[in-house]
Amino acid sequence: MPEKIITEKDWKLFRKMLPTWQERYMETLINDYEAILVSAADASDKFWKLEKRIRNDKKKSGVCVTEMSRSQMFANIMVLLDEKVITLDDLEGFSDSLRERIEFLHR
Repeated sequence: MPEKIITEKDWKLFRKMLPTWQERYMETLINDYEAILVSAADASDKFWKLEKRIRNDKKKSGVCVTEMSRSQMFANIMVLLDEKVITLDDLEGFSDSLRERIEFLHR
């Protein structure tokens, strides 16, 4: 998506909302980790399952956006949607043109 289609308002809102979205996502991860830890499995099984899960989760955009730039904002939003970090409802307040393009591509 060309950078000029991203409005200044959209860019500012994205920068404001991203930490909130990531915190919410990480809270769900923590709940998942707790479920692993309290399961009836052996301690070693829980440890290795948790280690593998954290190793994979820390690479996701819901934990760490690797390219925080205006030109990557659209792609970042698409990844956040694909990873179920955010929903289309989380895009309330963004420009209609941006939301329409995202909704069209995220079907």
